[in-house]
Amino acid sequence: MTAIAGKHLTLEEYLKYDDRTDSQYELVAGKLVAIQPESPKNVQISLFLLVNFLKFVPVNRLSNKVEIIVAGSRATTRIPDLVVLTDELATALEVATRSTITLDMPPPALVVEVVSPGKANEDREYRYKRSEYAARGIAEYWIVDPQMNRVTVLILVDGFYEETRFTGNTAITSTIFPELQLTAEQILNAG
Repeated sequence: MTAIAGKHLTLEEYLKYDDRTDSQYELVAGKLVAIQPESPKNVQISLFLLVNFLKFVPVNRLSNKVEIIVAGSRATTRIPDLVVLTDELATALEVATRSTITLDMPPPALVVEVVSPGKANEDREYRYKRSEYAARGIAEYWIVDPQMNRVTVLILVDGFYEETRFTGNTAITSTIFPELQLTAEQILNAG
């Protein structure tokens, strides 16, 4: 991710921003940050999970393009690799003009982030997004890390995430998808 030089934007300015390109941005502490294209491996992992989640929820409850406004001292948005919506949130987004989960909407049920290579990406997924998603009230947050060969599942308990790391043939445990039968190895070897 690369910060775009310039002034800090408010959330309202960001939501109206259009540079007339196909570039995708997140707003991080008021700074416009360009999102680099995902690696083919990360795309395959996200698609693999999407296909498997579709066994349990209808297509209108899944998104790989929705952005989430997270609370903070400066305006911040995130665009996760995969999001599982609650019924209430799916209904709220049906009437929205932009695929943005605003602070007045319920939080998603589950968010998946696939870690891209690099120390900055590790910090973003394991540290910053962890606290942002917990503050937003997202019940379950998955960090799929191909570099570390593990899937970390974080469950929100009393406002903080409790984490469980899964590697190899260990079955993933999910409160959102208790019937899910996937291992970390299957997810990490997707494609």
